[in-house]
Amino acid sequence: MALSCLLRERGTSMAEAANRWEPGQPLAELTKMVTQEDINLYARASGDHNPIHIDPEFARRTPLGGTVAHGMLVLAYVSQMLTRDFGRDWLNSGSLNIRFKAPARPGDTLHIGAKVAKIESEAGRQVISCQLQCINQAGEVVLQGEAKVRINNEDRR
Repeated sequence: MALSCLLRERGTSMAEAANRWEPGQPLAELTKMVTQEDINLYARASGDHNPIHIDPEFARRTPLGGTVAHGMLVLAYVSQMLTRDFGRDWLNSGSLNIRFKAPARPGDTLHIGAKVAKIESEAGRQVISCQLQCINQAGEVVLQGEAKVRINNEDRR
């Protein structure tokens, strides 16, 4: 359900929702299972047919030892979480500054989480900075960094 519809159901405006964030507050975690099928679909959609992603036989002979997910596929999962929590504001003004730490592989369960690090005012708008990370089922950090989103305080009901 779209954030604006959910808020309307609850009788909350987008401006009121913008005020619900405070430093230290976590965003709800998003969990995603990486599959070879999803990697293959992403390769077709993006046009990135590097064999490290889609050819298990080739990938087994590399130092990575098997296929790995495209970094942008993992970032799509991060964006899914941020879109869920910030809606159109994330889509219109969101930015990421991240570092990949380890590959995501087929069969991995990724836990994507973030927490509000700070809230600033810029040109009359709130700018929310979140520290985020993605961890696999073994506790290995796949990526970490910062997301920033400018909140439109106008009521969009």
